[in-house]
Amino acid sequence: MNTKTNLQGDMDKAIEQFNQQDEEIFQWTKQWYPVAVVNFLDPSRPHAIQLLGRDLVLWRDSFGKWSCFEDFCPHRLAPLSEGRVESDGTLLCAYHAWRFDSQGNCVSIPQSKDQQTSSVNCSNPRSCAVSYPTQERQGLLWVWAESGQQAQFESQLRTPRIVPELEDESLQVVHMFWNIRDLAYGWDFFMENVADPAHVPVSHHGIVGDRYKDANYYDMHCIKDISTQEGFAFEITPTAPTIQQAFHDFQPPCHMRIVSTSVDGGKLILALYATPTRPGWCRHIGCQVLVKNDSGKTPKGLGIFGLPMPTWLGHVLSSLFLHQDLVFLHYQQKILAKRQNSRWLDTVYTPNPQDKMVITFRQWLEKKAGGSIPWANGHESNLSCAELDKQKLFDVWTTHTQHCSVCQDALKNIQRLYVLAYGLAVICLCVGVIVDARAIAVKAALASVNQMPIPLLAFPPIGFWWALAGATLFAVIGYLLNKFSRLFYVYEFEHAHND
Repeated sequence: MNTKTNLQGDMDKAIEQFNQQDEEIFQWTKQWYPVAVVNFLDPSRPHAIQLLGRDLVLWRDSFGKWSCFEDFCPHRLAPLSEGRVESDGTLLCAYHAWRFDSQGNCVSIPQSKDQQTSSVNCSNPRSCAVSYPTQERQGLLWVWAESGQQAQFESQLRTPRIVPELEDESLQVVHMFWNIRDLAYGWDFFMENVADPAHVPVSHHGIVGDRYKDANYYDMHCIKDISTQEGFAFEITPTAPTIQQAFHDFQPPCHMRIVSTSVDGGKLILALYATPTRPGWCRHIGCQVLVKNDSGKTPKGLGIFGLPMPTWLGHVLSSLFLHQDLVFLHYQQKILAKRQNSRWLDTVYTPNPQDKMVITFRQWLEKKAGGSIPWANGHESNLSCAELDKQKLFDVWTTHTQHCSVCQDALKNIQRLYVLAYGLAVICLCVGVIVDARAIAVKAALASVNQMPIPLLAFPPIGFWWALAGATLFAVIGYLLNKFSRLFYVYEFEHAHND
């Protein structure tokens, strides 16, 4: 009875604290953050991630439940992300084979003297891994940024920043693929960027808009007052005749919801998430949601990314879009960091109404959220150190492909195809040589029978040319496939060359 009373008291206390939060500074750790797309994770192994400067590990047990621990074994602090997911559904530390269940309890210490000693040591709280609340929602894996029993209570009081249209059965919805990417700039610069529609036709020239024709004046109006917990929202004056309404809704800590309603009633929703991983970096997860109008017509999506395509192809092509902003935002962040103790508003010049939403975001961060992210201990924020080799910013392998099982499978298949294409090219060439040699031999034999001189020059037979054409075709296909496969590793971009 006392246990139940204590649990109820803790719950009441948590509810009271949450009801008072909007009057206080935003609490970064008492939030749900999307950290992965479930279908892109390999369930047979653990995955290292970062959240608010903490090193964490994700893994799935035999019941299909994903868990999140701090990435160290309590024994000797070896990273659990270097361990193994065993057939019994436990996470094994590959250093000394300690095993943990999905709750973080240590269930096996093989080096113990006997089973009784092992049980005693496993029952000690110090043997447990540090576990964080998790949940799956709308295909994403969400992690609560605090651990412990109190965190379990508090995490149940808040709903992740989901896309409500995906759960509204009255709507006809087309859910495009999720994309995920680690980006070499901070969470605040990501949010600042997506709160700035004016950059889109300029920065994304050739994909979404034209820098010379579409960089037009427009105004924006606040439609949701700034709030600690609920953020703010702005309506954008439509510049396209096909758009009836457009608005941006910032939902702390990590969601920017962008909705464009066309004149025929269809909606394009951009669900953009940015999870702060470590200083100077964030993890972006995003998708498009197309809501059909009453007549069942699907609205146009964002550029080429609104077209039907395999998920892996969407991931590869996303570099074309993301890398158009990447260098700007990386160096913006570094320039601001060098101006220490300077307020953002004092360092920039924002005379046009198109900057209203960016200014409001910076005001929310300064006045409602403590001015910056409270990174975990041991993670110093040295943001003024810029990456001098700009080409390293365009790395795709370490920021996406190595974490995405869908793209890894596609890459393996493409590599098989270009090896096959080169192999067929060699075979065709060999066949052509054999056909030509056979033709020469036949002509030589006929010349011998007829006692005529062997012709020194003879036009190869048609079969040779067909074989040569096949060899050329397969070699070109192999070359193009090999070149395309490079997009899984790196994609370099220069605005100076984007005409």
